[in-house]
Amino acid sequence: MSQTTISNADPQLINADIAPVPGGQRNWKAISFFSLWVGMAVNIPTYMIAASLVDGGMSWQQAMWTVLLGNVIVLVPMALSGHAGTKYGIPFPVFARASFGIRGAHIPSFLRAIVACGWFGIQTWIGGAAIYTIALIFWPGLAEAPAMMPDWVGVSLAQFTCFMVFWFMNIWLIWKGINSIKVLEQLAAPFLLICGVALLAWAWVRADGFGPMLQAKSQFTSNREFFQLFWPSLTAMVGFWATLTLNISDFTRYARDQRAQVVGQLSGLPTTMTLFAFIGVAVTSATIVIFGEAIWDPVVLVRRFEATWLVFFSMIAVIIATISTNAAANVVGPANNFSNMWPSKIDFRMGGYITGVIGIVMMPWKLLADPSGYIFTWLIGYSALLGPVIGIILVDYYLIRRTELDVEELYQRDGRYAGINSRAVIALLLGVAPNLPGFLAQIGVLETGGFVVDLYNYAWFIGLGIAGLSYWLMMRGQVHS
Repeated sequence: MSQTTISNADPQLINADIAPVPGGQRNWKAISFFSLWVGMAVNIPTYMIAASLVDGGMSWQQAMWTVLLGNVIVLVPMALSGHAGTKYGIPFPVFARASFGIRGAHIPSFLRAIVACGWFGIQTWIGGAAIYTIALIFWPGLAEAPAMMPDWVGVSLAQFTCFMVFWFMNIWLIWKGINSIKVLEQLAAPFLLICGVALLAWAWVRADGFGPMLQAKSQFTSNREFFQLFWPSLTAMVGFWATLTLNISDFTRYARDQRAQVVGQLSGLPTTMTLFAFIGVAVTSATIVIFGEAIWDPVVLVRRFEATWLVFFSMIAVIIATISTNAAANVVGPANNFSNMWPSKIDFRMGGYITGVIGIVMMPWKLLADPSGYIFTWLIGYSALLGPVIGIILVDYYLIRRTELDVEELYQRDGRYAGINSRAVIALLLGVAPNLPGFLAQIGVLETGGFVVDLYNYAWFIGLGIAGLSYWLMMRGQVHS
């Protein structure tokens, strides 16, 4: 179904970017989704996240199982949410209109967009750091560049310039459109896997094995100690891709059939995340043998390479890995979400530009300044918001509407999805509420402890369960189509 085949569509609710994808353009195969996930999962945060678990006391086996389990869990709502995109050709913000209402859909769309803006900034800062490393090869004096004014910005002028160079690279990709992102993922996927394996081989050779990592045992003396780290870490693993559980339909709307999106995601997400996380743990451990200290950041690691050409090409790999992740995971979703807020004025490109500007304003270098804050404040914090949203959307789609949507009325103000579904908003608030004290304690606003704060370690699961159940109880018997 194309935009022109929707009768009586409100021009304020539709444009070419959020209209249903015509059948002839739904041509993504399983390999397309596999490549998409390789391109998104092979990135610096993936590399670092499992290494942080080992640093927290887990054995490398425990860290790998935690990563794998988290990604298998998140794959379930990912595939379920993707079903609507494939069946109806609609993006996430339009899909959300069914459960939250035409106007109410702005709430989950805005939440998803803001989180993506933060991720866009983080990934752009990492890509900019790679460009900065390359620049230092040719102009070592850049290390003495003056600080940005005012002082509270906290970065040098040279670092910020490299950040903006990478920012403009992403903006160019936005300008080229969604098809350019698909091409980029397919070209980047094999290259990134080769680079990851090459780094693993380098570490193996230089360290005569992986050093203490494969011999190191768990540092926990009891199951209780282990689970105190395991549960928040598992929540963080799920939270890592909680964003895509919402807007995966932005991609599955191009799938040729349900098998393509399910098989592609099943083969691409958990396998790639676990493999690249293992590379991060193994290489980091090898740095203890090679350099006498654990170097968790691969950008910092490659600066230690003696061969200048090796540093150069390693940074090129980082740039490609980062831009492929940014383009798919942190541009498509918010661009469509911002477009949904004002379709007649904001198209995909303009939505992407808005994402880019907000990504700068959020000062991502500050988000990355505290490693513990990265997991416990950032990843778990936003999972507390997004878990309830996906719970509501899946209950609505599968249990209330039995996967049957009226696509034409999703683009009409006076149809069955009109206005704001207050039940969805109430369910969202109920899902977020139990996790709020823990979040406030984490950021230092609330000084408290005990059971209520401990709930925060399970934020995504608790939010999804409470919001989904509340919504189902309030909506039973209301609609079935």
